[in-house]
Amino acid sequence: QVQLVESGGALVRTGGSLRLSCAASGSIFSIYAMGWYRQAPGNQRELVAAISSGGSTNYADSVKGRFTISRDNAKNTVYLQMNSLKPEDTAVYYCNARFKYDYWGQGTQVTVSS
Repeated sequence: QVQLVESGGALVRTGGSLRLSCAASGSIFSIYAMGWYRQAPGNQRELVAAISSGGSTNYADSVKGRFTISRDNAKNTVYLQMNSLKPEDTAVYYCNARFKYDYWGQGTQVTVSS
């Protein structure tokens, strides 16, 4: 089992940048595929970016070229660098860990003002 704690959410202006962090504990971090999801009011939770245990990445079309997911296995942490933020990026961002089961963090709010 793994516990996840997100941080880094904030209020930023259009065009700004943020870096989200997700610290994991309780298990062997390196074996987990990690992902960032987001959920805006009235919308379903959607995948933003994912990184496999081997470091392969994939992104939602809406964030390609703007967001970068990375992981530091020595620090048990996954990051989401978000650049050129848009109002439509406003959502609660959730960290996910997957290995046989899904584990979720509590979420961190990102608000992009126009």
